[in-house]
Amino acid sequence: MEKKIIEKLESLVQKHSEIEKQLSKTEVIQDQAKFKELSIAFSELVEPVETYKSYQKMIKDYEEARKWAQSEDSELRTLGEEESAKLEAEINRLKQKLKMFLLPKDPYDKRNVILEIRAGTGGEEAALFAGDVFRMYFRYAEKMGWRLEVLSDNPTGLGGYKEVIASISGEKVYSRLKYEGGVHRVQRVPETESSGRIHTSAITVAVLPEAEEIDIQIDEKDLRIDRFCSSGPGGQSVNTTYSAVRITHIPTNIVVSCQDEKSQIKNKAKALKILRSRLLQMEEEKRMNELSTTRKEMVKSGDRSEKIRTYNFPQNRVTDHRIGLTLYRLSDVLNGELNLLLDPLISAMEAQRMEEEFSRVVEG
Repeated sequence: MEKKIIEKLESLVQKHSEIEKQLSKTEVIQDQAKFKELSIAFSELVEPVETYKSYQKMIKDYEEARKWAQSEDSELRTLGEEESAKLEAEINRLKQKLKMFLLPKDPYDKRNVILEIRAGTGGEEAALFAGDVFRMYFRYAEKMGWRLEVLSDNPTGLGGYKEVIASISGEKVYSRLKYEGGVHRVQRVPETESSGRIHTSAITVAVLPEAEEIDIQIDEKDLRIDRFCSSGPGGQSVNTTYSAVRITHIPTNIVVSCQDEKSQIKNKAKALKILRSRLLQMEEEKRMNELSTTRKEMVKSGDRSEKIRTYNFPQNRVTDHRIGLTLYRLSDVLNGELNLLLDPLISAMEAQRMEEEFSRVVEG
């Protein structure tokens, strides 16, 4: 393994040892906030440190096995060759794992998310597919033990959505869903089509880390708040009270509407949650200056050609175009078995990130 990577791993071992000593001090034990902070830092270092120690031991075992493989005793030589081959494979696996530990952490990985789904190309069929994808995420959230709450929606009369916005809360939600942003394309015979022809439609998905109040301070003077009566699909009246809220952030011209709750106060709180997350995303765009990782890149125009994934119903096929993965288990995926796609996708994305990061480390 490269010298600079070894140095980074050794520094983790040293930090782990220092925190362990700190946690045994009386003044730290008595300071609950400090003790909690150090305990979290300590627990995050346990796995990388133990993995590194396992790696070091395997290197020694491998060197010993190579000595056996050079023995004049044929039986011992065969044993050494077999053992060294096994250890070499395990050492390579641990190398990759250790490099993953050294990657800079995404500060939002542990955050909840705001999920935004909008119908794009395809009219009513796109709206129906937006409903299918929303239910896919809902079922996935259930399987993961997360909580999904609809913040705003614009349903159609046939059971689809022109737009649906939801919050998903739970353990490390953003780390699992952050690569879902983009254009999702569907190929199927629409329920609205009687001729039996396969149509192609598209929707857009955006996944935003949920912003906390400490992240984004919103000045009330920068907001224009309009109140109106809620309405349902087709414009039918839901109630006659001015409970629905539309908030316009004047400096950015971002507009958020919420009408799901009967309470104006609750609708305003939901709208502010969405607004805060969109503003946080804008700040990230400015900070990183990489449009490929922003919501702007995720959403684009909603045109069917700008796709990250295709769902083909006639063949029960789903393809993630970023990693060239095709599965003939579309029904399972739509039923919430999203890890069939997410596990290889996250692994591929992290591997790419790791390659880029460590090429810089070695060169620098």
